[in-house]
Amino acid sequence: MDYKKTNAPFNTQPHDLIELSEDTGNIYETVSIIARRANQIAGEMKHDLEKKLQEFATLNDNLEEISENREQIEISRYYEKLPKPTLIATQEYSEHKLYFRNPAKEKANLD
Repeated sequence: MDYKKTNAPFNTQPHDLIELSEDTGNIYETVSIIARRANQIAGEMKHDLEKKLQEFATLNDNLEEISENREQIEISRYYEKLPKPTLIATQEYSEHKLYFRNPAKEKANLD
């Protein structure tokens, strides 16, 4: 899912954890799934931001030569205004857009 085109809220909203954990039957497992996805999204966002800011990097970094670049500031502000990774992950989970599995449960079912 493209985190730039998500319909996730920009502010934290309360969620019914019992309702969210209906798929797994375990609140802690649900929170773990959402947290892992949030870490993946945060990594993607960081990688994209670093890639875009790398274009503006200069080879000569002296304290005296550091100047603010307008485009660099605009890109940073854009990424700051995006919804937080936890909100995006929670939205994906509640819309059933995440695939997850628990190998321990699968092994128990096989036995």
